Parts: sequence; C-alpha cells; structure tokens
Amino acid sequence: MFTAFLIKYAEIGIKGRNRYLFEDALIHQIKFALKKCEGRFLIHKTQGRIYVDAETEFDFDEVVEHLQRVFGISGICPVVYVEDEGFEKLCETVIGYLADVYPDRNKTFKVNARRARKNYPKESMEINMDMGEAILNAYPEMKVDVHNPDIMLNIEIREKIYIYSEIIPGPGGMPVGTGGKAMLLLSGGIDSPVAGYMIAKRGVKIDAVYFHAPPYTSERAKQKVVDLARIVSRYTGPIYLHVINFTDIQLYIHEKCPHEELTIIMRRYMMRIAERIAKETECQGLITGESIGQVASQTMHSLIATNEVCELPVYRPLIGFDKQEIVEVSAKIGTYETSILPYEDCCTIFVAKHPVTKPNVNIIRRHEQYLSEKIDELVETALAKDELIIVE
Repeated sequence: MFTAFLIKYAEIGIKGRNRYLFEDALIHQIKFALKKCEGRFLIHKTQGRIYVDAETEFDFDEVVEHLQRVFGISGICPVVYVEDEGFEKLCETVIGYLADVYPDRNKTFKVNARRARKNYPKESMEINMDMGEAILNAYPEMKVDVHNPDIMLNIEIREKIYIYSEIIPGPGGMPVGTGGKAMLLLSGGIDSPVAGYMIAKRGVKIDAVYFHAPPYTSERAKQKVVDLARIVSRYTGPIYLHVINFTDIQLYIHEKCPHEELTIIMRRYMMRIAERIAKETECQGLITGESIGQVASQTMHSLIATNEVCELPVYRPLIGFDKQEIVEVSAKIGTYETSILPYEDCCTIFVAKHPVTKPNVNIIRRHEQYLSEKIDELVETALAKDELIIVE
C-alpha cells in the first residue's frame, strides 16, 4: 500500500542558514543506505521535508531496516500519495487507509491536516472537522481524542496529497560527514565498536586502525575485527581499516621495559602510530573505547600517560559508561555476538600480572629511553607495511 516515506529529522531543523547542507548530507546518506535494497528510489526534498519515493516494487521491511541505520533520521513515516480528485474521493481513500493499517479500529484518533497548497478549497481546520466526521460515520466504534489519540492521522495538501499516521523511530544524531573525520582504535572487544558508532552518530566520518600481532593473534582474530568494522559500517558508511603488524614492537617493549608498565608503554606506541595514520588521512582526532577504571590502563593516571603522546584530541564517548551500558548498546547495534567470539587480540596477549594503575609520566618517559632508536625503526617498518582494507 505504501509508495513513499516521509523522513523526519530533529537537530537539523534547528540549524540556521546552512541547514540545507545538513539536509543534502542526509539525502546522500539515505541514497547510500538504499543502494543495498531491492527496488529503485527517488530521494528529494521540498519545503522542509525529505521524501523517499519508490519508483518500483520494494521490500517494505528491508527499506525500513536500512533507513533505521541512517544517522540524522529521527522518524520514518510510511506515506500514501494520492492525486487531488476532490474531497469526497480523499475521504474514501482515508477510510480505506484506516481499514488497511488498523484492522482493530476500536481506537481514538485525531486528524491533523496541513494545507501547504493554499488554493485548496478547504482550510486546515475544515479538513480536520469534515474528515473526522467522515471517519466517525464510517467507523462508529472510533472516537475523537485531540489530546492523546491512539492514531494521529496526518494529511498534507501539496502538489499531491500525503496521508500517514505511523512514525517508525530512526537513530537520531547527525548525518555522517557533517562533523569531520576521526580515526578509531578498533580491537576485537565490546567497547571500541560502540565508541565508533557513538562518535559517528554525531556526524563524524570514521576510519579505523587495528593492531595485529601474529603469530600470537590468529587470522581469525583479524577477521573478527574486519567483521566488527563491517557491522559498524552499516551505520557509518565505508570504513578504511588500517591493519598494523605490532608484533615486533610488542616483543621489543616486552624485552626492554618493566613488565608492570608494558600495557601503558604499548598503548602509548599504539596512540603514536594511530595518530601518524590519522594525520596522513586528514583526521581531526582519535577515538578509543576507554571507560574510567574499567581496566588498569584506563585509570585517570593511565589516561594522562597515553594522552601525553598525542597532539590530536582523543575522543572517548564511553568514558562515563559502566560495562552493562556498553553491552546494551553493543547488542542494539549488532556487534555484541561478534565481539564475544573467543579470539584474543594483541592487547590481551602481553598483559602483565600486576600492571601499574597510577603510572608516573616522568618515569614512563625515562623507561621508554631504554628502547633507543630501534623502536623508531620498528614503528616506521610497521607503518610501511600498513595493510589497508576497505570495509563496507
């Protein structure tokens, strides 16, 4: 029955003169999302509205599922278009619409007409009253409730007449690409994919870097991270995933530095490498999945020690979340089942038995001097062998 969708947005509506830039970005993301759906669609905007018109047959559930992954959409309204063939014909169409959409009509309703085309012979209030009367005559079991109706029946008079009553929730946020670009430090755990999702929801384009440590981590562990990136890319669009072989760097740090400081020093080198790639790819910041106190490397003292090596800002959207809250978002976006697969990543292989929780930055710097110039050579080698995987 439905031939189109009205796309509602929230935050974009409060933008000023440059609102059209956000609308155009949203349209671009909608087009990208619907490329993977069967059918052909025309996406257009008019008078502060964005519409998705189906030009061929399509799978309703599939289209809704893909639209619910587009940041910037607050609501998806399935719409019926009709030509203006007079008010009586419109009443017949609306009565048929209610019969199809609401088999149980023991409900309250309100008619909310909007006359965008001012030459229509009835004003909005007249449409509300006359349409309400026609509905009550057709379905006496229905009742009017103008304050809290079960059904809000929207009728918009434009070039054509638009009828809709359902609003399917969208993900909210801002269209990807309107908030800059950042580099996500992606592991195979639960946290980092959620962090990437949350920053992307604010309109940020996401690329990612994964630190691989063969033979201590398997190809299955690497594939797990690629799979996580693919799930996140449903929301963010294509992700450029940089795979860095971190084995020699980890082994050298393990050999030269105090073991209780291994995690912090390794983390500092991961941040250095991620920042190098971020700058080369014109990112404006780094993203991590850290949450205060979750593990030894995520205490306030530890975060100061890792921040110290970065010039770019480090965004930590999960910083105040507890684990259960992170798990709930992970389950919602579909990454949880993949994240808990039992393949170790390089962070967990070289963990000390008693890692320092309050590292002193001056002492860490001094111990990093044990690494001499060889560590710089190892970093350059790792960067030179950066494996780029385009995930979509």
